[in-house]
Amino acid sequence: MSSLAGTGVLVRLGLRRDRILVPSWIAVFVLMAASSAVATVDLYPSVGERMAAADAVNRSQALVAMYGRVYDPSSIGAISMIKMGGIGAIFVALLAIVLTVRHTRADEESGRLELVGAAATGRYAPLAAGLTVVAVTNVVLALLTGLALTATGLPLDGSFAFGAAWGGVGLAFAAIAAVAAQLTTSARTATSISSTVLAVVYVLRAVGDTASPAGPRWLSWLSPIGWGQQFRPYAGNRWWVLLITLAFAGVVVAGAFVLVSRRDLGTGVLPARPGPPVASPSLRTPLALAWRLQRGALLGWAVGFLLFGAVLGTIVSDIGGFLNSASARDFITKLGGEKALTDAFLALELGLAGIVAAAYGIQAVLRLRAEETELRAEPVLAGAVGRIRWAAGHVAVAVAGTTLLMACVGAGAGLAHGARVGNLGQTGRVFVAALVQLPAAWVLVGITVAAFGLAPRLAAVGWIALTAFLLLGEFGSLLGLHQWVMDLSPFAHTPRLPGVPVSAVPLVVLTLLAVALGAGGLAALRRRDIA
Repeated sequence: MSSLAGTGVLVRLGLRRDRILVPSWIAVFVLMAASSAVATVDLYPSVGERMAAADAVNRSQALVAMYGRVYDPSSIGAISMIKMGGIGAIFVALLAIVLTVRHTRADEESGRLELVGAAATGRYAPLAAGLTVVAVTNVVLALLTGLALTATGLPLDGSFAFGAAWGGVGLAFAAIAAVAAQLTTSARTATSISSTVLAVVYVLRAVGDTASPAGPRWLSWLSPIGWGQQFRPYAGNRWWVLLITLAFAGVVVAGAFVLVSRRDLGTGVLPARPGPPVASPSLRTPLALAWRLQRGALLGWAVGFLLFGAVLGTIVSDIGGFLNSASARDFITKLGGEKALTDAFLALELGLAGIVAAAYGIQAVLRLRAEETELRAEPVLAGAVGRIRWAAGHVAVAVAGTTLLMACVGAGAGLAHGARVGNLGQTGRVFVAALVQLPAAWVLVGITVAAFGLAPRLAAVGWIALTAFLLLGEFGSLLGLHQWVMDLSPFAHTPRLPGVPVSAVPLVVLTLLAVALGAGGLAALRRRDIA
């Protein structure tokens, strides 16, 4: 039997399993890219305004570190996609990591691959099928992104170059995740390894881009994120960079297949370290166990939020130079809901941070579903632990984790902004502006808990809700939706701090709604079967 026997069947199975997840995220990425293009065209109608904005970006070390350089100051496309080329590429890489681990190590850890392997399936078929699914996802993403950007009026060749850059980043990190999946026995650890590599190469790109001409600019060429930006969409369209990305992905994927042949099913190349025979006193409660299981991921998220806050606080003082035209200032001020341009920009970015913090909360709650389906919850519940105590531990980590993340971004942004303007009194108002995002994020946590308790197979509805709320916020006004439709999003009721009067009513209502949803989910958990 061929080592790749059954690959086609597994590809069809993988595409069917991802029939909701993948199209949803592709739609989000494509719409975000298109909306960024549409908004920026209106912001910088003249070449002079574009060149001034590009100069402001390239002179700011913080902006270059976060987003990259504008390689053609006169190109509206280069300015439009500067943010999507930097931060957007991170999310494309994360999607590739999640999908690759989901179809390889996660299936192996859960025992699904053992059942599949008992049939006429070759040794390499699961890995080949998983990588094929991710490759198809990235190709479709690249094509649809190119079409969407072209439809906004940007040049066709640059639009498809940008789509190819995103697709190339996804392919590179799919290959990295494939190797990580062979090294460890845990899907969570494989995801952590891949995410750590993503963080390292992003830092390499940032260091290379901010280096002086005589400095180590070559570091950008060691990063798949840097390769994506070196496509230089709308600024030369270096299609040959795709060859570097494909060559890297090919070599790393070949290494993954070699590792598959050198390990047994259910094991990793790196041996699993056995734990102590007796649990420490710190693991005697369900809350302590939940914290132990999730503390590594939370620490990584917290570091990322703190760094993002510090960069945000650094660049906010330069926002006036970046948004040099009257139309640009008016646009961002309206988005932030306040006349002061700096406050409006802070409100906008902290609102986005609140959405990302909600994503962490959803992920933390979904750990309950993973514990249940992977049969780790049953031994815990067999002892003197009730269902509500078990689930409440993970819910508490989710709520406390989102709070910690927004506190980190608020503290980082407040301290950096205060130090930059010479007034540390700014720290408190920025910190409060970050914390007011929490009730809306807690609503997403409550929705996920309710779904887990009522219909555990639909627990991922939290991701659907987050995507829907994000789309309402980004495109509701552009599509001319009624205000009551946009008000369905909890984020629509969050005060646009700093700089505006605060009403406690929407914050209290959102908090009570989150509590009601969570309590309903926990109550429903008592009345259903455990998988």
